[in-house]
Amino acid sequence: MSKSLGMSRRSVAALLLCTFSAGGAWAQASAQNFPNKPMRIVVTFTAGGAPDIIGRLLGERFTAAWGQPVVIDNKPGSGGNIGADFVAKAAPDGHTLVVGTVGTHSINGALYAKMPYDMVRDFSPVSLVATTPNLLVVHNDVPARNVKELIDLGKREGKMSFASSGSGTSIHVSGELFKSMTGIDMTHIPYKGRASAIPDLLGGRVTMMFDNMPSSLPLVREGKLRGLAVTSLKRAAAAPDIPTIAESGLPGFEAVSWFAVFAPPGTPRPIVDKLQAEISRILKMPDVVKKLTDIGLDPVGSTADELAAYQRTEITKWAKVVKDSGATAD
Repeated sequence: MSKSLGMSRRSVAALLLCTFSAGGAWAQASAQNFPNKPMRIVVTFTAGGAPDIIGRLLGERFTAAWGQPVVIDNKPGSGGNIGADFVAKAAPDGHTLVVGTVGTHSINGALYAKMPYDMVRDFSPVSLVATTPNLLVVHNDVPARNVKELIDLGKREGKMSFASSGSGTSIHVSGELFKSMTGIDMTHIPYKGRASAIPDLLGGRVTMMFDNMPSSLPLVREGKLRGLAVTSLKRAAAAPDIPTIAESGLPGFEAVSWFAVFAPPGTPRPIVDKLQAEISRILKMPDVVKKLTDIGLDPVGSTADELAAYQRTEITKWAKVVKDSGATAD
């Protein structure tokens, strides 16, 4: 009996070894043939913002490298949850990706009472693409030339409003953090994307916005908006003349946006590694680096494991910010 059992165990072990070896060989072969059809990059917000810029840049370079067309699919709504959920449920073959954001992959889980996906379990991390501070901008009629004057104005005149590209975005929670730290009565006005928010900001229908730098820095340079401060602890290389909020009267204030590529859960690691390697190569191209840094984005190009670790840290950080500020999804 024991001899028979021993043979059985050895047979099972050999069978499992063969199965795993075959699976590994299949995954390697899949990666070698990847991509073998058109790709789709889902952007969870409307066109024109940083996620869209990144998605289109990567799509162009993927096509140049691999010869497959890449569709940029803007799926805005619910703070980016609609687009992210689409990718969470897509086929795990690497042909459908999402430009994840700090909101869709670290903030929304704490902000929304019910999520359609799990921010960690339902995705395969690929690479952290870029980071950027947000830029506190006001329309030109606001009689405040710096953060201190804005705080004084808010305390003196009462209610202010701040726009965002949607609940759960870093743009939203940056405003909530500012509201919490200053004690100003500020009303959050969420829009369905930056393209809807900016016209109201330019028209003076909302007081301010903590926008991603790639979106608002050109408007500041054109004199259409006034940039008061950046939300990082250090000044941005793209706008060294604009101070930080921390150095402008709110020590410790920090809210940095990030953008990363995620694939559906269960995507074979060799395919993830091939995508990561190509993204890293793209982000080292001088013209790409210049294009991103000129608009306030800092290229990164992390490994998949580095992104996973960074995401876990960010989830913990933003859960505390959301709890302390009392912010909720509108």
